[in-house]
Amino acid sequence: MNQQKVAEWVLRIGVSGMFLGHGIFALSAKVGWIPLITAFGFSETTAVAVMPFIGIMDLIVAFFTLFWPLRIVLCWATIWAFATGLARPIAGEPIWDFIERFANWAAPLALLVLQGFPRKVKDWFTVR
Repeated sequence: MNQQKVAEWVLRIGVSGMFLGHGIFALSAKVGWIPLITAFGFSETTAVAVMPFIGIMDLIVAFFTLFWPLRIVLCWATIWAFATGLARPIAGEPIWDFIERFANWAAPLALLVLQGFPRKVKDWFTVR
């Protein structure tokens, strides 16, 4: 196996594990995440209600990244991980909590770069 394939598999496993872990936390309505949602004007009730949906989405990303890394999923993973990391300083946590999570969005972005950016709409739904 060449180095690029090895790097791709390391990234696939890493991104999948990160989204699997976050998905499980979201399904269990992790209390520490409520302020990250309420900082955007949602009530605590709404925050708890949407966490299972977030968890399911994260589990879907974990599955697809590991077994069928579609470019659209990798794009979503990058944007979602960036946004959730950025939610921390917006919710009042130090900027370092965002910086500490750079790998959460950089890893799916690196995987997308290895796949190659799509040139056509249909390419978003393919694996290189």
